[in-house]
Amino acid sequence: MSFSRGGDVRTFALTEAAEFLKMHPEEVRRRARMGQLPGAKAGKRWVFIEDDLAAYLRALYAPSRQALRVTLRKEVADCHSTNAVARGGFDSPLRAASELDALLGLAIKPKPKSCTTA
Repeated sequence: MSFSRGGDVRTFALTEAAEFLKMHPEEVRRRARMGQLPGAKAGKRWVFIEDDLAAYLRALYAPSRQALRVTLRKEVADCHSTNAVARGGFDSPLRAASELDALLGLAIKPKPKSCTTA
């Protein structure tokens, strides 16, 4: 049974949360216990807030569907700069090491050749 006290906070019991999320109740309990799913154990029962469960589901959407999110009856669009410039960083640790060796003037030993014979 859902309860509403005060404002418009709607809470779900474990089975209702499972129905809302389209999951098995044991999976909901497991995820809540591990902290993956927002919920609280009030006494002997799990309690879930509808808005938290909806936010959890939205976080599972594919990134292309997260471009426009609706929260608290307001539209929030992710803003991406069109002229952003990436600075720093390396593609691989080997490249970083070789560039550091070049800057320090360290001699780089050639890689040993394979010594297997046919």
